[in-house]
This record gives sequence, C-alpha cells and structure tokens, in this order.
Amino acid sequence: QVQLVESGGGLVQAGGSLTLSCAASGSSGSPFSINAMGWYRQASGKQRELVATITRGGVKNYADSVKGRFTISRDNAKNTVYLQMNSLKPEDTAVYYCSCSRINKLAGFNDMDYWAKGTLVTVSS
Repeated sequence: QVQLVESGGGLVQAGGSLTLSCAASGSSGSPFSINAMGWYRQASGKQRELVATITRGGVKNYADSVKGRFTISRDNAKNTVYLQMNSLKPEDTAVYYCSCSRINKLAGFNDMDYWAKGTLVTVSS
C-alpha cells in the first residue's frame, strides 16, 4: 500500500555531514495514513539496528550511538522523513533503510510495515 523512496546516500569524509531523505507514497495513488517513520542501518556482517524514529506527533527516539550527532525530522504534508547526520564516523558506514508504520501501530522495529530498498552511506577515515 505504501512505497518508500530514499535518497542522499554516498561517500563522505569522517567528521563531515550528510542528509538522507525518504518520501512515502500510496501505491497507484491510493490514500494512506502512517504513524512512525524511521531509519535503521545494517553494516556488513551485522544485524539491522535502530538509528532513529519519529512519530506522527513528533516524538523522537535515537540510538545511543548517534545521539547528539544525528537529527531526525519529518514533513507530514510531504510525507517525508529526513535524517541529518553530522560528525560522521567510520563506524556509521552501513546501508540505511527508511521505514514507516501504519496509523494503528507504534514506532518499534516490529511495528514497521514498509521498508525502502536501502541506501549506502560510506564514511572514510
């Protein structure tokens, strides 16, 4: 029912910044409603982990590893979520996945109903 298209991944030097964007749209132009939107990442050989989530009402949750460096935000009118990443470290290198939950769901990993294909972020030393 919902498709997610993300952009903004790429190569950046350690200490630099990068912004990811993800837009949600209904399949075949159908209407839709979502609650949470978020970002998860998966490094090579590792499990997918939380980066940040934000509810429709603006409640945010960050992984400890990115607090103070990353900022999640959303534009409900545009059905778009953003991830501003500052002070990037090599350990931030991973495939970043945008996700969202339906209006009757919460913001946890198991609540996410739709996932983008992922975009690679590489941070060089």
